[in-house]
Amino acid sequence: MIGLKEIYLDNSATTMVCKEAAEKALEIMTEKYGNPSSLHSKGFEAQKELESAREAAAAVLAAEKEEIFFTSGGTESNNTAVFGAAEALARRGNRIVTTSVEHSSVIEAMQQLEAKGCEVIYLDPDSSGRISKAQLEQAIDKKTILVSVMAVNNETGAIQPIETVRKIIDRAGAPALFHVDAVQAFGKMPIKPRKLGIDLLSASSHKIHGPKGAGILFVRKGARIIPLHYGGEQERKIRPGTEPIPAICAMGAAIKAMPDMKEEMEYIRSLERRCREGLSKISGVHINSDSECLPYIINFSVRGIRSETMLHYLAGKGIFVSSGSACAKGKKSHVLSAMGLSQELADSAVRVSFSRYNTPEDVDELIKELTNADNTLARSRQK
Repeated sequence: MIGLKEIYLDNSATTMVCKEAAEKALEIMTEKYGNPSSLHSKGFEAQKELESAREAAAAVLAAEKEEIFFTSGGTESNNTAVFGAAEALARRGNRIVTTSVEHSSVIEAMQQLEAKGCEVIYLDPDSSGRISKAQLEQAIDKKTILVSVMAVNNETGAIQPIETVRKIIDRAGAPALFHVDAVQAFGKMPIKPRKLGIDLLSASSHKIHGPKGAGILFVRKGARIIPLHYGGEQERKIRPGTEPIPAICAMGAAIKAMPDMKEEMEYIRSLERRCREGLSKISGVHINSDSECLPYIINFSVRGIRSETMLHYLAGKGIFVSSGSACAKGKKSHVLSAMGLSQELADSAVRVSFSRYNTPEDVDELIKELTNADNTLARSRQK
């Protein structure tokens, strides 16, 4: 693609590492490379950097730094929260409440718990991708030991009513821990777990312009979970093993480099409005993300053009988007199916996801090439 300008619009899959994070990773790898558990000056130096990153994460969540644990990413954080809570509370009940549109790292963990005898309730969303307060009230009972609801859906941007969950748990008299997958929300919208009654919260470095290989698990002080791994004192035994200091400290640098959330949200919303306006002028387009979704993500379908065909066409023009969750590797979207989308729309779905590095010109180029594709690409025939 010599001569083509790259337009990256797949930020929900991963983000470009920001300059601050890249510089911090290099500094740690080449200068402050000690093991933070070592009892000498190089170890103390690394430990100081580790705690600086922990404090940065805690500040965003209005949490105490002792409530922040580092993991390898969102999947490990989700697995640790789900399995750890279920095992810790196994003697107090066996019901778990979640949704049918969670990330695969939650859905597949729930399936494993079902195989071990847990009763897992999967709440189906409405056509907008959201579940309701009434559904939660009906599902959560006094035997519920875990409620896991994502903050923002990774395929559509649908925002779930996480602010209602703690009150429902308390009214039901349930012993449940409340887990929130905030991988797509962290750094984009304010989430204060203590204020919302969240016990466990997951986030990931590579969604906020940090490197892959680092994540966050918030565990509310007083909440007890059983660790997945054993073999060391690191992270107070919640996630033992030598910490990947370059990745964690680079994540800390990325957190510190995040712009004001409100200002960034306004900018991203302007890009989303521009994109929606352009999409509305293309005859074959159906927008699957409604206007109440987080503006960082917009999911739409170009009728008659399969997702894979559209992705390859746009990539040939230097524009990078996706057909859904990168973890699904092209498999049919369980999210769009749960929302009741027709097979035609699901098979032609495209996800565009923005970051602060995108421009109005990026959006205009996307709309131009989508228009060209709608006019020229061979249509798949539905039988």
